[in-house]
Amino acid sequence: MSQKVAVDALRYISVLLLFRFMNSLGTAFSFISNDAVAKIQILENYRCGANGQMYFTVQSMVKYEVDHRLVDLEKRGNHYESGCRTLLRLHRALKWLQLFLEKLRVASDDSKTSVLCSEAYNDSLANYHPWIVRKAAAIAFYMLPSRASFFEIMNMGPSEKVVATLGDALPLISKTYDITQELYNQHCFLDLP
Repeated sequence: MSQKVAVDALRYISVLLLFRFMNSLGTAFSFISNDAVAKIQILENYRCGANGQMYFTVQSMVKYEVDHRLVDLEKRGNHYESGCRTLLRLHRALKWLQLFLEKLRVASDDSKTSVLCSEAYNDSLANYHPWIVRKAAAIAFYMLPSRASFFEIMNMGPSEKVVATLGDALPLISKTYDITQELYNQHCFLDLP
């Protein structure tokens, strides 16, 4: 398998993990889940569109959009929902997921999931959200159950199995994040508006 196809597979797995995880958080997180679904749909539309072959991998998408000046660097142009910008939003959410899942993995069963989630959010997504979104997120986090109850809601088996599964999934999430982070860093896309 080529490296580009492997990266695309990792991205797909990571997006599925993000989506499944978001759905397990319940209705308090529907605003985040709905936003993620909308962004995934934008990317799917590009992938199924007339230039879909250019959106087969993250690398090919970046190259195509850079070469054709389809990335809006100032939030004023016609390409506000470019694939690069849209993926950046999911990329940032993936960092939050990575941090939160790692905290869940190593915490005790009586740990407050709300605290773990808030810490992960404050170390990642909060940096990109306006005050009102940060406050709404804080309220949603407050409604999260304990770690043990949260694992039950995830419906993945006993705590030991969930911890083992997280241990397997986190390296994939990290690798996906790191590859995209490096590519976006090379093109100065980490701060797209």
